[in-house]
Amino acid sequence: MGRVFVVTLEGKIYSCKHCGTHLALTEDIISKSFYCRRGKAYLFNKVVNVTIGEKEDRMMMTGMHTVADIFCVQCSSIIGWKYETAHEKSQKYKEGKSVLERFKISGPDGSNYWVSHESHIGGSDADDV
Repeated sequence: MGRVFVVTLEGKIYSCKHCGTHLALTEDIISKSFYCRRGKAYLFNKVVNVTIGEKEDRMMMTGMHTVADIFCVQCSSIIGWKYETAHEKSQKYKEGKSVLERFKISGPDGSNYWVSHESHIGGSDADDV
């Protein structure tokens, strides 16, 4: 593997909690009402410094989606997923957008989100049913 080049963001940022690599700006958040198996997740219009895994179809709470896992470009930690295709007409707004799992990233103030044993089950969207 060659040299890794990363984008440095300016402003209020979310970063990888493992290595501190910048991932997204707060202004690119579309929704904070997503959930995955381990708790909260945020939908972003744009993320940087990620690599994208293989596409796969997943049945999610809002229907079938073609998604790809996304990984931190610096430390290779899985940090969320990207919506490639939404098979339900009402979910098309998600296409091309990325979800970052809140417990895998640090907030703009440097805070980490820890998974509680009472993580939200169900909810407005996200992980496999």
